[in-house]
Amino acid sequence: MNELAPVRLTLLRKQFGEGVALDGISLTLEPGEVFGYLGPNGAGKTTTIRLLLGMLRPTSGQAQVFGLDSWRQPVEVHRLVGYVPGESALYGRLTGRQHIAFFDHLRGRDDRAEATALAARFDVDLGRPARTLSRGNRQKLAIVLAVMSAPRLLILDEPTSGLDPLVQQEFHALLGEYTGDGGTVLFSSHVLGEVQRVADRIGVIRRGRLIAVERLQELRARSLHRIRASFLEEVSAEDFAGIRGVQDLSIGDRSLRCSAPQYALDALLKQVSRRSVIDFECAETDLEETFLGYYGPGDTGSDTVTETHGGETDAG
Repeated sequence: MNELAPVRLTLLRKQFGEGVALDGISLTLEPGEVFGYLGPNGAGKTTTIRLLLGMLRPTSGQAQVFGLDSWRQPVEVHRLVGYVPGESALYGRLTGRQHIAFFDHLRGRDDRAEATALAARFDVDLGRPARTLSRGNRQKLAIVLAVMSAPRLLILDEPTSGLDPLVQQEFHALLGEYTGDGGTVLFSSHVLGEVQRVADRIGVIRRGRLIAVERLQELRARSLHRIRASFLEEVSAEDFAGIRGVQDLSIGDRSLRCSAPQYALDALLKQVSRRSVIDFECAETDLEETFLGYYGPGDTGSDTVTETHGGETDAG
């Protein structure tokens, strides 16, 4: 029998008054993967998560977690999910240890040993009230509370906001261990550079529409390379213009500049080597530049995936 998908969204739509926050999104997550859910602030990422957790009722379509309807069966869904919001929602007067006891009571199980080990790993002081913790320490406590029960699905909404780089690195290692044990992660972010370090696939949402779903290794295979070459003799654009995939070709009297994906490099280098080369440089662009080359803003104004941290709007 086929394993139930950890997440299945079917023509999911959410409208707030006249505004459309999600417009017919269909998406299936695979067991054991980290799925990076990317988009600018206000694109619909948090709305998707709230629908998936049964916190909002869809205008139409369906959100399912392991075959359970998120709106009709929220209690059953919550038993299977660990959730880290972008802004941790903790009880200010309760200590970390009291939070753990409270969550244990809600779940009807004892996860104190696992929670204590996670707290030690992330250097969380469980004896302090949540209101006395810094933003980063509140976020670390939220991670402990989400992971301690070994949920089958982790839903993370900007989870590393406020964490220092060393803690982020430890968190990424934790995700690798979690998926290695069969868990699945939905990782929502507007920071491509972070998601690319942990994700197997990415989905890109813009203005409520899912515009792309890519495997990271396939996106990397299309990564662009910046080529510069200088020659002893003159060269012409006609010598290189016929090579499939070459972009932004610029020819001087004795120089060449262009961009090319990986699959075009062999033909390009063969053409370059037919001349007397003085200097040659080939540098691969980062994944963000490649991504924006394929799914950049176009006519959508400032809607881009950025490298800055920030929050979501209520309709986002």
